[in-house]
Amino acid sequence: MARNQRKYNTEYKVQAVKLSNEIGSSKAAVELGIPVDTLYGWVKAAKEGRLDIGGGAHTPQTAMSLAEELNTLRKQVKQQEKEIRRLKEENEFLAEASAFSPPAVGSQQRAANEIHRPKNRRRQEERKNCILL
Repeated sequence: MARNQRKYNTEYKVQAVKLSNEIGSSKAAVELGIPVDTLYGWVKAAKEGRLDIGGGAHTPQTAMSLAEELNTLRKQVKQQEKEIRRLKEENEFLAEASAFSPPAVGSQQRAANEIHRPKNRRRQEERKNCILL
């Protein structure tokens, strides 16, 4: 069973969203004769930037909240840039420090262990011999 869906042009949506901002979504939906959920979807699209409602569409409350959000985001960007600089300096330091470290530490340890193994075996054999005597 197919539903008859009305199609609204962009200008109608923009005007409906502006009216919704002024008098409220439920009152605007009743006045325009459209479903409230449809109007809520358009308002959400306008907030997300998918529906361009043009300049001057913000109320003083939303304009202040946007200014506060902008200031907060600018502070976050400054903090992240500072953190990036610090991490880059640490990476440069570690790269320079790695030039002074031996290339294969594990292989040198194995060679040293192999040298000491025969001594350990000799000591073990000597201990066995001493106990047997």
